[in-house]
Amino acid sequence: MRMKKLILILIAAFTFVSVARSASDHFFENDGVSLAVAATPGPPPLMVPLTLIQGAASKGAVCLDGTLPGYHFHPGFGSGANSWLIQLEGGGWCNTIRSCVFRKTTRRGSSKYMEKQLAFTGILSNKAEENPDFFNWNRVIVRYCDGASFSGDSQNEAAQLQFRGQKIWQAAMQELLFKGMQKANQALLSGCSAGGLASIIHCDEFRSLFPTSTKVKCLSDAGFFLDAVDISGGHTLRNLFGGVVKLQEVQKNLPNSCLNQLDPTSCFFPQNLINHVETPLFLLNAAYDAWQVQESLAPHSADPHGSWNDCKSNHARCNSSQIQFLQDFRNQMLNDVKGFSGTSQTGLFINSCFAHCQSERQDTWFADDSPLINNMPIAIAVGDWFFDRKTVKAIDCAYPCDNTCHNLVFNDDDTPTNTMTMIYSRSTRLTFSSGLYMLSILLPFTCS
Repeated sequence: MRMKKLILILIAAFTFVSVARSASDHFFENDGVSLAVAATPGPPPLMVPLTLIQGAASKGAVCLDGTLPGYHFHPGFGSGANSWLIQLEGGGWCNTIRSCVFRKTTRRGSSKYMEKQLAFTGILSNKAEENPDFFNWNRVIVRYCDGASFSGDSQNEAAQLQFRGQKIWQAAMQELLFKGMQKANQALLSGCSAGGLASIIHCDEFRSLFPTSTKVKCLSDAGFFLDAVDISGGHTLRNLFGGVVKLQEVQKNLPNSCLNQLDPTSCFFPQNLINHVETPLFLLNAAYDAWQVQESLAPHSADPHGSWNDCKSNHARCNSSQIQFLQDFRNQMLNDVKGFSGTSQTGLFINSCFAHCQSERQDTWFADDSPLINNMPIAIAVGDWFFDRKTVKAIDCAYPCDNTCHNLVFNDDDTPTNTMTMIYSRSTRLTFSSGLYMLSILLPFTCS
């Protein structure tokens, strides 16, 4: 009996740590948010250790606090031994000295606080049944610790801040080329959220690392951040991006073809970048991106009285006018990709879900009940596009037509003030507090 309870404890603890980390990291730039996680059956995921780039400091490639940047690498095998998938980690931005100083105290600004191992799931899985096209590739996560989508290049000596995202990107690529990536016959640069924006910014630069004979493409997951008007008529995300660009001197690393037409802040928005990318690019995005609903459309600053709190926490609680506002946001997204979608080399998968980052999670990437458009899961859509098996321009019908979504629902009913839990509405729910309660019941009996 004691052994059975001990096994239950280990399963619960592992599920909380690995799944909570993968789903919550890309959502908030501070770490004060707890997550309600799905109990995922099956074998544990592959855990891959952190490698610090030892020669990075001499190149000026350091995290916000001056520590070494890092990555997680799992080698390919078989037919994938010379294929490479590089995933740029996401995790918000810092746009002021104060927010960047705080970020130094987290894994988003210092490798001192980074996990020593990460779970490789979804597009990073090493199992064919979970990741049919990329399971045996060389797969890498480049850790995110600069706060400007791997694109800044400046410093603030008074606050002891190093804004070296561009140099981190370059140092990571040089290290991976040395590890064998220069021999790649095919390569995919991908990223989620802030990393998805980075995969757009660096797509052509990634292409330039390889000979023309190498097949190179890019994937942006949840990186299509719109220059949208918030519910008060303001431009919350434009203000945030403007601070990032100015503070970290991001304009140095944005395409001149865009800067010749628009201001630097506008050129940090994907809608103004995608038509300047020459390398084949795939956009994977939820039409009602949960991060953008929370932080761009209806942030507290635009809604001080909380009239949108219920709606932005759970789409099922939105009234008709709020739904219409969200439909207008979707329409803006579709309008912004019209020109992009017209070329044969681009790919699209825009599902009408309230989600964020669907390539790294196993349940949304490729599973028995994963999200579909025209009966096609995300993993198959991306694979068909990368390998030129078919043209993929998958755009979902408007909410509420799609019943395959894994929608994000936020719930703060059972958590302390100023925290919230985040759950997938189609998944088994286990909140942090209930998980701790379960462990507190079991531990006295198993460890006595």
